[in-house]
Amino acid sequence: MSAATSPRRPAVVLIGFMGAGKSTVGKVLADRLGLDFIDTDTELVRREGRAIPEIFTTDGPERFREIERDVVLDVLRNHTGIVALGGGAVMTPAVADGLAGHRVVYLQITADDGYERVRGSDRPLIAGPDPHERYRELLAERDETYRRTGTFVVDATAGDADGVADVILAELARELVPERAPTT
Repeated sequence: MSAATSPRRPAVVLIGFMGAGKSTVGKVLADRLGLDFIDTDTELVRREGRAIPEIFTTDGPERFREIERDVVLDVLRNHTGIVALGGGAVMTPAVADGLAGHRVVYLQITADDGYERVRGSDRPLIAGPDPHERYRELLAERDETYRRTGTFVVDATAGDADGVADVILAELARELVPERAPTT
């Protein structure tokens, strides 16, 4: 396959629950690697001209997931830098399937730490009488899918975005260096 016909692929796709730091870590990683960064939630808002909570309220969660699926699959086909997906994107089967063959990093976070990062925001999925409990429930529901979809898992709880990016870069470097046979 020639360079002109080879598929374009992101260098790294970041997944994880809300508050894991996908956008922040993605920007740091892109800067360090000299690549472009795209957050699919930001791209979705740009294309739709409406905020995510408005789409959820006006069109409903099913329509939001359809729009999100289309944006994510387009980005996966056409972006070669660092990509951060919305927290629920991988729960859509077409998106999970579209991630096959990509280098996908699951930024794992505890329910308590993640909730502290998003507390007070306008996240429609955790709106209600007990947003902390709802956060915990959703994270528990999604964890297995994140693990199954990710190429590797990085603890995003311990450390800042620079430290998390360091861990990802070290893992990427290990992928590029072939294992050596033991010497006798």
